[in-house]
Amino acid sequence: MELKATLASLGQVKSLLTKGVGTPLLVLASLGMVVLPMPPFLLDILFTFNIALAMVVLLVAIYSRRPLDFAAFPTILLVATLLRLALNVASTRVVLLEGHNGPGAAGHVIEAFGNVVIGGNYAVGLIVFIILMIINFVVVTKGAGRISEVSARFTLDAMPGKQMAIDADLNAGLINQEEAKRRRQEVTAEADFYGSMDGASKFVKGDAIAGIMILFINIIGGFIIGMAQHGLAFGDATRIYTLLTIGDGLVAQIPSLLLSIAAAIIVTRQNADQDMGKVVLGQMFDDPKSLAITSGVLTIMGLVPGMPHLAFLSLAALSGGGTWWIYRRNRQKKNAQLAKLNAPVESSAPQEQHKDLSWDDVSPVDVIGLEVGYRLIPMVDRSQGGALLNRIKGVRKKLSQELGFLVPPVHIRDNLDLQPNQYRITLMGVNVGEAEVYHEREMAINPGQVFGQIQGIQTRDPAFGLDAVWIGQDQVDQAQSLGYTVVDASTVIATHMSQILNSHAAQLLGHEEVQNLLDMVSRSQPKLVEGLIPGVMSLGTLAKVLQNLLTEGVPVRDMRTILQTLVEYAPRSQDPDVLTAACRIALRRLIVQDIIGGEPVIPVITLAPDLERILHQSLQAGGAEGAGIEPGLAERMQRSLTEATQRQELEGQPAILLTSGVLRSTLARFVKNAIPGLRVLSYQEVPDDKQIRIVSAVGQQ
Repeated sequence: MELKATLASLGQVKSLLTKGVGTPLLVLASLGMVVLPMPPFLLDILFTFNIALAMVVLLVAIYSRRPLDFAAFPTILLVATLLRLALNVASTRVVLLEGHNGPGAAGHVIEAFGNVVIGGNYAVGLIVFIILMIINFVVVTKGAGRISEVSARFTLDAMPGKQMAIDADLNAGLINQEEAKRRRQEVTAEADFYGSMDGASKFVKGDAIAGIMILFINIIGGFIIGMAQHGLAFGDATRIYTLLTIGDGLVAQIPSLLLSIAAAIIVTRQNADQDMGKVVLGQMFDDPKSLAITSGVLTIMGLVPGMPHLAFLSLAALSGGGTWWIYRRNRQKKNAQLAKLNAPVESSAPQEQHKDLSWDDVSPVDVIGLEVGYRLIPMVDRSQGGALLNRIKGVRKKLSQELGFLVPPVHIRDNLDLQPNQYRITLMGVNVGEAEVYHEREMAINPGQVFGQIQGIQTRDPAFGLDAVWIGQDQVDQAQSLGYTVVDASTVIATHMSQILNSHAAQLLGHEEVQNLLDMVSRSQPKLVEGLIPGVMSLGTLAKVLQNLLTEGVPVRDMRTILQTLVEYAPRSQDPDVLTAACRIALRRLIVQDIIGGEPVIPVITLAPDLERILHQSLQAGGAEGAGIEPGLAERMQRSLTEATQRQELEGQPAILLTSGVLRSTLARFVKNAIPGLRVLSYQEVPDDKQIRIVSAVGQQ
């Protein structure tokens, strides 16, 4: 019955620990040790547990692949420090109350540690213990605290840059929403961790100071109590209380030193998924030069008369052997790589010497092309770890989802006519964008506000024209801490391509893509497609309408609404501009949502009534393309609209020009290239559930 009861009790304890009450119970037990007296046997068990806990924490810190894998370390450090201080208080009470009975009065653990350190000489034992405390306090704890402070500051300073880099990858289609959310959480967790480590390092420092103070309190208090209250001789009091004090302090300082080392290891690690042992050995002994020089120096020192020849020459021989082994290993790796590169490529098909020309020799123009210089070839070569292909695939996927049709594939080729680090983006064989990148460097983009300058190759972001600097891999952390957004060369090219394809989306939509859209809709709504093509309108007219929508920044995802609108209006008019205006009115909710999101109020810029009347007269006189607008008036309008757009952007609001339906298409073409951030809507394109707020009126006296 007693065995069953004991097993039941152990089961209840395990259940409590698994339910998350182990840490609260440990904290409460530590506080109880400060108040309640502890028998020596229980002190032995708790001191042993404290040492085991410190060893476990140290080993977990060593084998963690990233600092964030041990994110609970600051909390564990606090709990372990509290436990150790509580044990110090409990052992101090026992030492002062029962110390006159002999060295074993405070438990066998304290007695054993005291005998090991003292070794029969109290002065030597005290000096060794003080040196151990100095090592913990001055070297390990102070250094770890400084590193924690600096890491916390730079991590917090780099947060905005890292967040912007995540947003840039998301906008470029390199990652999805789930990955972006995971990365943001990781950035926040990193900042919280290093901030907590900065505070936790103060616990370690305070613990070391408390250990020194407790040492002197126990010795002085023991002398007074032993000689004054218990009548011990000076020699006996010195022997007993020095033994107990040093043993008590050593039992507490060994776990403290272990935890300090664990804290130093955690804060000096890089936040990357890597094995610490492999990284240290690889970086120290990857190049045999260091070992070779060390072997030579040790050999010279070992040959000096009077030096311990065996120790120096043995270690010199060991270093020389390691140098030879590393050199041979590196040589074998290099020969294997050269053999792989120089391996002959066998052709599986015989070359035809006399082959007539055919239409197969005429290469069709690529819809989307990417040409790279020879130094950028590793970026598009999967065998060399090139990530650009996956980035471009992500851009195509994201744009296809946003625009509503499948973006054609990108044909990549090298071009020896380009500069070594230059790339060129083409549409239908026409150059639409080019720039230079350095695939071995990172681009630090100035988002508008940085806290200092960084050395590197000055340039401009090819996608948005922002000031940027090409920096080395070792400058990334510094650039992020200064507020720069740091991206690699693959991301630069992918973002540039995304921006170009988005602005030239109409050129990517041809008759083949339109037919594929119709086939996709016909699978769910066959009658809608049959009633429109080819009975009501031709495929070419439908393609022109969709291209007009894409030119004006309207995606064609909602093909159902577009086709229903065309079924209604195409019998009345076959003019693509008229049909485009009708589709825009039908898609007004989607258009407004893309501009302002779910906001109930639309801030708009309007034209003064007199200015609208003049523009109507100019259009009637000069035609629908607006050729009749007087140049001086066009210049003043552009200047006023640019100022109004800039004011809206400074306030963090979209710039929207609201005008009549007759003027909308003309003004949209007028501002498309001159004022890219300004969107033009007609009165009919405002949804019924949205309110209008006029922020400025252009041309008003």
